[in-house]
Amino acid sequence: MASVYHSPVTFPGTTASDLLRSSRNGLNGVPLKALGRSRFGVARRDFTVDAKIRKVKKHDHPWPDNADPNVKGGAISHLSHFKPLKERPKPVTLDFEKPLVSLEKKIIDVRKMANETGLDFSDQIISLENKYQQAIKDLYTHLTPIQRVNIARHPNRPTFLDHVLNITDKWVELHGDRAGYDDPAIVCGIGTIDGRSYMFMGHQKGRNTKENIQRNFGMPTPHGYRKALRMMYYADHHGFPIITFIDTPGAFADLKSEELGQGEAIAHNLRTMFGLKVPIISVVIGEGGSGGALAIGCANKLLMLENAVFFVASPEACAAILWKSAKASPKAAEKLRITATELYKLKIADGIIPEPLGGAHADPSWTSQRIKIAVVEAMDELLKMDTPKLLHHRMLKFRSLGGFQEGIPVAPEKKVNLKKKSVPITKKGETRRTPNLELAGEVQKLKHEILKAKESSTKPPELDMNEMIQKLKKEVNQEFSEAVRDLGLKSRLDTLREEFAKARSSSNQPIGVDLKDKIEKLKQEFNQGLSLAPNYASLNTKLDLLKEISEAKKPSQQNDQIIALKQEINKRFKEVMDRSDVKKKIEALNTDMANVGLPTDRDSYYGLKDKIMKVKKEIELELADVLKSLKFDVVAVESKAKDFSEQTSFSDLKVKVAEFDEEINKTIESVINSSNLKNKIEMLKQLVATAGKTPDMESKNKIEALNQQIKQSLAEAISSSGLIEKHGNLKEEIAKTIESSGGFNGSLSQGTLDHSFA
Repeated sequence: MASVYHSPVTFPGTTASDLLRSSRNGLNGVPLKALGRSRFGVARRDFTVDAKIRKVKKHDHPWPDNADPNVKGGAISHLSHFKPLKERPKPVTLDFEKPLVSLEKKIIDVRKMANETGLDFSDQIISLENKYQQAIKDLYTHLTPIQRVNIARHPNRPTFLDHVLNITDKWVELHGDRAGYDDPAIVCGIGTIDGRSYMFMGHQKGRNTKENIQRNFGMPTPHGYRKALRMMYYADHHGFPIITFIDTPGAFADLKSEELGQGEAIAHNLRTMFGLKVPIISVVIGEGGSGGALAIGCANKLLMLENAVFFVASPEACAAILWKSAKASPKAAEKLRITATELYKLKIADGIIPEPLGGAHADPSWTSQRIKIAVVEAMDELLKMDTPKLLHHRMLKFRSLGGFQEGIPVAPEKKVNLKKKSVPITKKGETRRTPNLELAGEVQKLKHEILKAKESSTKPPELDMNEMIQKLKKEVNQEFSEAVRDLGLKSRLDTLREEFAKARSSSNQPIGVDLKDKIEKLKQEFNQGLSLAPNYASLNTKLDLLKEISEAKKPSQQNDQIIALKQEINKRFKEVMDRSDVKKKIEALNTDMANVGLPTDRDSYYGLKDKIMKVKKEIELELADVLKSLKFDVVAVESKAKDFSEQTSFSDLKVKVAEFDEEINKTIESVINSSNLKNKIEMLKQLVATAGKTPDMESKNKIEALNQQIKQSLAEAISSSGLIEKHGNLKEEIAKTIESSGGFNGSLSQGTLDHSFA
């Protein structure tokens, strides 16, 4: 071989074309690589180039040699790397599903006991199973948004390829983005449903840890989106309708993906999907995260599984941003409105595909068939449209999302938030405004003190409440002044104030109608424009605080008024009772009571009682006048305070009752002394004496018959003598007397008369 010498470089027996000839075979010329490494001017040892064949692993054929031709989808289905798992996935119980585990364990234990003992526990098993089914139904019909998120992320939830292999008759997977890489996180392929060919593409998650690492947990890189873009062009060229399956936390956001143009790849897909001339249907089977999901989700119709979610940011990320803690994710999930039901109400989703109780992983085949039915139905509708109508339909779907209105003023709180913060500059003599948060804190502190005072039955801090009310009134006045200035009404207000002051100074002339109209017009204009003032929210806050503290003060004021009124009434009553004439009346009554002592005569007793009642009524009338002077309505005392001359005295009524008793007794004696009734009474006495303490049935009947005859005779005698009519008249007279006296007479009552008549 040739050696390398000093410059100029010469190789005996070679030409320039030989030097530039390829040296891969190691036979002709000098390798260019060796030429590049040579050091000119330095002698080197001779070298040789040996060619070796690299030993590599024999390429595996896409399908095995002994491929089963009867396999579903044909031998071409072996092209897919997706194979059934060798091991059954382990069951995973979510946190909210733990109450169901105990029921399931009971069912297993009872079945095991039945198998071991040979006893019949079918009734118990059926009861437990019914209870279990009802518990599942109750649980899965009242799921919270965060619980649906957890179901959408369930490790055993069926993936894109699970559904595709269940719903397609034939299926072949297509690989590569034709730019250097095949992203396994996005799977594309052609499949047929009921003899119609479709282009399928979707995010593919792993079914275990190994597959998740291989599939990058369903998070695509730019290569995956470019592969999907290639398949979109392919489907558009050949007229294949496109069905996409969305199930990703989001695009893979690492440094390498950003360097390769992650955002550009997603944007390119979005732009392209709006121009495709074939129908597009997207199905959210798990979680759809942000632009990573939307890159294959710009479809004519978006369908969602019942427990799927579609979000711009995950609940955990949203909670970390807004509430500074991922623990607030349940609240974030509720506020984001990411569930299928909420998105359907917002017209983002066009349909909801039902899932079995327990989620799609409880019965993947049934779920796949529901997806197939929904997709075929939606595709039949879209295929009836021509190309312009189809493109217009897709455009209108996204144009109708959200909405805006013109001519509506911006919300005041937004204006406050958008306004640039500046330090308030106070004019000379103007007090600095207190921040709303500081005022709210002071009001809450004062309300707490008032509540504490109520609990301890002490007087609330009246001075502090008055100071706070005055302070809030000043703040509200300043806010109103600022609102007037911001609305441009200050000059008009000052002019009206001057005119009003002039009108008031001239006492002879009343305020003119024109001035009143101007004031009313300015007032209406201010009220209408107040909501547009930048400080409207601050003004409302301070008005609410003023209302709160005023309402808190009301109970204490009412209590003070009640206490003061009680004291005034007691004072005035004491003045009445201390009067000389009232004292003389009371002393005279005491003397009469001491002289009479314990009365044995009826007339003296009732006469003394009438005196007491008369004095009592006089004192009551005096006290009623006191209450009237304090602006009380006195009704009860007035109705009772009647002239005693108009009332029948209780003593007269007692005499009438006594006379009536004597008349009854005389009537009864005359009836008893008659020979007929007297014989019956004697016969009754003999029967009772003969029968003794334990009479027989015959004696009892005779005694009862005689009793009835005697009573009947007495009743006939009384009714014939007119005593019943007298009894009714006397009873009415007593009732009227008691009513007119206000019920003060306790000794004379209707019951007394009834008893005497009986």
